[in-house]
Amino acid sequence: MGKPEEALWRERGISRGRRFLVWSAGMLAGLCLLGWLYLEALAAPVQPGAWNKIKVEIPAGATAAEIADILTAKGLVRHPWFFRLYVGWHNEDRDLKPGKYFLSPSMNINEIVAELKKGQPEFIQFTIPEGYTLKQIARLLAAKGLVTEEEFWRAASLDYPFYFLAGLPPGPQRLEGFLFPDTYRVTPGATAQEIISLLLKRFQEVYEEEIDNAQVDGLSTLEIVTLASIVEREAKKDGERPLIAGVFLNRLRRGMRLESCATVEYLLDEPKPVLSRADLEIPSPYNTYIVEGLPPGPIASPGRASLRAVLNPSPTDYLYFVAKPDGTHAFSRTLDEHNRAIMKYQKD
Repeated sequence: MGKPEEALWRERGISRGRRFLVWSAGMLAGLCLLGWLYLEALAAPVQPGAWNKIKVEIPAGATAAEIADILTAKGLVRHPWFFRLYVGWHNEDRDLKPGKYFLSPSMNINEIVAELKKGQPEFIQFTIPEGYTLKQIARLLAAKGLVTEEEFWRAASLDYPFYFLAGLPPGPQRLEGFLFPDTYRVTPGATAQEIISLLLKRFQEVYEEEIDNAQVDGLSTLEIVTLASIVEREAKKDGERPLIAGVFLNRLRRGMRLESCATVEYLLDEPKPVLSRADLEIPSPYNTYIVEGLPPGPIASPGRASLRAVLNPSPTDYLYFVAKPDGTHAFSRTLDEHNRAIMKYQKD
């Protein structure tokens, strides 16, 4: 039969008072651990993995307590008292700046405080260059920190209520050419869907302004934008755009292939200074060296000047052009003239 516990304690020379202290220390350590785990849970994201952003406006002069109430009401922190405790403990309660923020429930309290300390501009400005493709636009917006490429492509797959998209095949590709190149300002945290809608709306505004003064008829909106996108990628000088448009329209009317290098470059992962014979033979409806007529859709986003050039081309009997070293083009009426121009300006 074993000895009573009390006897064992006495044999070890540990008094009742010491035992109480040991027990109390163990309880205190356990409570500290539970408290630490509880505080860690309070500091963790409210919705881990969430990708949505919530608009939060912090008014000027707001105290840490008022900011804590705003964040709690928006579902970004669990308890206002913990937010106050956190910023007070880190001496950050006076570093929080007013402004409009877009915060995600997937952010922990440290990340939220870091954003509030940085402050946010009322608007973010970005520029889509003329001739950019959908891929380039996605990368630009991601580089600006506006949206991720994944968010862009997900939003590009949605439906948008613009007449010029009606009847086009579903999917992000139908937006190619219709995200108008221009300078824009958006509020921080604007969604990819909002940004795409803004660019589509701007296209509609510019297109309707230009179509009112159009001299060309018989082309659909898709055909106009497709041809304008080719002009955009071919022309380096604004003054030549109407003439290049005139050449392409002449070739279309005569049933000639467009033979535009720009349409082949659209098929490549990276642009090349000189296309190879193998490039010109890539099997694709976008390769105008092997298919007749226009490609199935735009190859880039044309700017106003290229849209205007297609809608108001220069009257000409030219059928060919070749690039010169200075970026301008030599135009020809016959194939023999064109071949001589190639020999002269593209000797290499």
